[in-house]
Amino acid sequence: MAQYDVFVNPNPRSRESVPYVVDVQSGLLDVLRTRLTVPLSRVGTGQAGLPRRLIPIVVVAGERLALLPHQAAGLDARLLRKSIDSLAEHAAEIRDALDAVVSGV
Repeated sequence: MAQYDVFVNPNPRSRESVPYVVDVQSGLLDVLRTRLTVPLSRVGTGQAGLPRRLIPIVVVAGERLALLPHQAAGLDARLLRKSIDSLAEHAAEIRDALDAVVSGV
């Protein structure tokens, strides 16, 4: 499991609006049984009024999705099965969005 890997949302109840999650946890913490993940939401679902820097738009499986770092959550690593994509090319945007949540900048 690598940082910025994308997985199908393991929660079937929210999968309609949040089809995927992205692992944002450093690989240096692979010994932990949990992974810090950020939901990837269908564009327009719960983003009204949020700053664009906070919710970068990415494409996964041909679909535009919004990264929602303010909803980051730890998930049991066993729930994250096979990676379907990587957002490593968006690493700077993802870090900036997480930093906006933590520092407000």
